[in-house]
Amino acid sequence: MRAIPLAAALTGVTAAFALTACGGGDGGGDANTKSDASGKSSACSLQQMGVDVGPANAAPAAGDTGNIPVTVTNTGSGTCTLDGFPGVDLRAGGTSWTLAPEEGAKAQKVTLHQDEAATFTLTYVRGEAGSGAAVRTLRISLPGHAGDKESKWTYGDVAEKSADKLDATVSTFRTAGD
Repeated sequence: MRAIPLAAALTGVTAAFALTACGGGDGGGDANTKSDASGKSSACSLQQMGVDVGPANAAPAAGDTGNIPVTVTNTGSGTCTLDGFPGVDLRAGGTSWTLAPEEGAKAQKVTLHQDEAATFTLTYVRGEAGSGAAVRTLRISLPGHAGDKESKWTYGDVAEKSADKLDATVSTFRTAGD
C-alpha cells in the first residue's frame, strides 16, 4: 500500500472545497451571486464604481451607426467582479427598451482592483427624427447587483427594429486599455 503525505491529501481536499464554494464543478449555485472568502458579495456595485459615458462617436444622420463607450472604475477600497453583460436600458417618456448583447458576444468575467477600470460599448443606429425612438435617458446597471445609474441621452433618435426592440446592442466588459 502506498502512503500519501498528509499535506498532499489536505491540498486535494482544500481544492475540492474551493471549487464547490466558487460554483465550480457540479456544485451548482447562482451565477449572479459570487462571494469572497469573508462571505461578502464580490459583485461590483454602482456605489463603489465611478461611471463615465463617452466621449461618443455619435451617429450624425439617420441610418448611421454610433458608438458610445462607457467606463466603470472601481473607486472602492476592495476588489470586485463584473461577471456577465452590463444592463443597459434606453428610455423615452414612459417607454423603456432593454438592449441585447451584440450578436455572438460572450460575457467576460473581469476582476477590478481599486482604481482599475473596465469598458463596454453601446452601439446604435440613428433613427429618423419623429419616426425613431426619441430616447432621452440611458440607464446602466451591473450584473449581480441591484441598482442603476442614469445619464442623459444626447445622441438623437434611435432606429426601431420593431415596436419593442431598438436597433442597438451592448458589448461585453473589457479591462480598460485592452
